[in-house]
Amino acid sequence: MTLFDAPSSLPGVWDDPELMLVRQWWLDADPDGERFARVLRGTIDQLLDGEHTGRFDWNELHKTEKTHAGTLVEINLLREFNLASGIDMDYLIEGIEVDCKFSQKLYGWMIPPEALDEICLVVWADDHAGQWSAGLLRANRAKLTTSNNITKKGNRDGKFQLTRAHRSLVCWIWERQPLEENLLLHIDKETQAAILAAGSDSRRSAGQARVCELFRRVQKRRVSRTVVRTLAQQKDYMKRVRGAGGARDKLRAEGILICGDYPNHQAVARQLELPVPQEGENVSVRVAEAKPHHEGRPRVFLDGRYWVAASNEDPVELAPLLPDTRKTASG
Repeated sequence: MTLFDAPSSLPGVWDDPELMLVRQWWLDADPDGERFARVLRGTIDQLLDGEHTGRFDWNELHKTEKTHAGTLVEINLLREFNLASGIDMDYLIEGIEVDCKFSQKLYGWMIPPEALDEICLVVWADDHAGQWSAGLLRANRAKLTTSNNITKKGNRDGKFQLTRAHRSLVCWIWERQPLEENLLLHIDKETQAAILAAGSDSRRSAGQARVCELFRRVQKRRVSRTVVRTLAQQKDYMKRVRGAGGARDKLRAEGILICGDYPNHQAVARQLELPVPQEGENVSVRVAEAKPHHEGRPRVFLDGRYWVAASNEDPVELAPLLPDTRKTASG
């Protein structure tokens, strides 16, 4: 939808030329919202700081950290989209001042007095719901209500928020889009507990034990480097996945392959009809040597034999080696 074919069902929104120009700028810069979504995922992970804290749940953040989320979203969007800073507001888009407001509660944005009558980029993301939205709002003083957020000392914060009756004034750019999955948050509680408890008797090797338990229990699903970082809690966290002592070696005796984002690993995942790991991702699967009763199952040729994704009935056997990922002398 462009500025010229927008519906007229919401007077005061679609007939705001500046708002429509800003909306079109975002759609031109990021048609399907992939870059915007990546910024939100990265910002939440930045706040959780799993490498140093082991956290993966927004509810574990301190109040001050949650308050800081809005500033980080504003800065990270500015960097990702190379936006110019406004004179009075956060951004200058198509010569128009735009303020950025983030809330983890939908419609929970607080508008400061200085942003009244300006255009606001209103952003919502909920890691538990796995969704995000971003839209534009002309902060019309007559259509906002003063906040009832009063401190114990009786000081009013002076900010404004949308009334329930005027929530339709938000002009969505992207609405209720999927947020990249926070795997540790969304796996079942039994699996989550088993992964976190792994290696609890040995602090030195706990990170490696947790990473191994992850790939042992969570198979045929893409696992991001953020998940590995949170469980390993060390600087060279991907060492806990790779060969030479990492999970890829340690789980081989259990018949488990861990395909990384290397092209030849991606080819293995594709032939087994697994989710194909993208940049920074890994996918594990237990395999079995192909037998006559596996006829018709997707298979891959490794170590001179054909292999299929194992079922519960297949016995555990040593997994084949994955293709070498080292570059040859010719590159």
